[in-house]
Parts: sequence; C-alpha cells; structure tokens
Amino acid sequence: MGAKIQLSLADDQISSALAPFRVQLSPEQIGKIREYIRLLLKWNQSVSLTSVVDPVEILARHFGESMFLTCLIPVENCRLADIGSGAGFPGLALKIASPRLRVVLIESNKKKCAFLSEVVRSLDLKNVEILPLRFEEIRTSPDFADIVTARAVGGFSEILQWAKASLVRRGHVILWIGGEDNTKVSVTPSWIWQPAVKLPESQRRYVLIGRPRPEEIP
Repeated sequence: MGAKIQLSLADDQISSALAPFRVQLSPEQIGKIREYIRLLLKWNQSVSLTSVVDPVEILARHFGESMFLTCLIPVENCRLADIGSGAGFPGLALKIASPRLRVVLIESNKKKCAFLSEVVRSLDLKNVEILPLRFEEIRTSPDFADIVTARAVGGFSEILQWAKASLVRRGHVILWIGGEDNTKVSVTPSWIWQPAVKLPESQRRYVLIGRPRPEEIP
C-alpha cells in the first residue's frame, strides 16, 4: 500500500485546526484522528480517496466540516445512514466525535469499502456497518435511520426520495452542499428546511438540514 507515512501532528495542532468548527475532543479522540489521517494518506497512494493531502487541510476540510454538525443537531444515540461515504466523511468523523452514534456507511466502491473497513478495525470503532451498495439498491423501512447524511454527492432528488422512505418520524436529512445547490434544494416541496448554515472558513459551502413534512411520510 506504499511507503509508511509518519505524521507529526501534535494534539494542540489538531485541536487548533478543529476549533473554528466548535469541536472539542478528548486525547483519545484526537489520537484516533491522527491514526485516521495516517491511514488515509497511506491508502490514497493507491486508491483515490481525497484530493486534499496536506494533513492540516484534511483536519479542517474533512474532519472539521463533518464534525461541525454536532453543534447544529444532536447526534448521540442516533442511527445515521451516510450515503456515498467515500473516505468516511462525514460518517466516520461523526462516529469519532460522538462515540454512541450508530453508523451505516453506504459506499458502492469496493476499494473504498476496504479502506473504511481498515479504519473501523484500526480505530476499534463499534456499531459501524459498511454496505457495499448503491443507496438505491438498499430496501429500507421507515425506521432505518434517524439521520441520513450526504456530502459531496449529487442526485439530491433521488437522495431525498430514498431518505423519505428510510427516516423515522421527525428524522432528518443533512446535506453538505454548495451555494447554488442549496438554493435549489431548500425549496424542495414536501420538505421542511432549516436555514442553511455556512461552514466555517468557507464562502460557498453550507450544511442544510431538513425533514419530511408529516403528511408526506409513507
């Protein structure tokens, strides 16, 4: 999988990079992030996981933007389905930030699934399930998830249709989304949307949280 990668990220450097995202972590959680970044850069040499290769930028762009959700909506003790998990963001980053979160990672690329499995094993993360499928192939029930997340994926109409059939009553869909897409998605009928929240240190990316109107739930 390539040469061994050493990281010199100190605890305070990791904490400082995550501070704008209102994230406070224990030394154990910080250690998991350090090991995660090491694995990400190692695997990225042979599997296309991220175009961001600077460790400090990875902290902000991937971990910070993912974990920012924890100050917007309660996620502890929830079941979260992450569509198009890729390298594990936001799903596994949120799992590190909220250890009692139960996570289902949905990723159709088998090599990326192998990476996700390695991260879960190496970081000893419990209550994480990896589904090597496209989300459209997964038949769900209305109690499949409390939260459905999607970051850096398109096909929002299909995601919303799937989420509507998969969420518990008063469950939420959460999208990491660009400004133009936010304008389009936030007027989607049959959904109740909160005002989009701009991601810290970003001019054009937002977190958009919504839930189906009660009369629209199957």
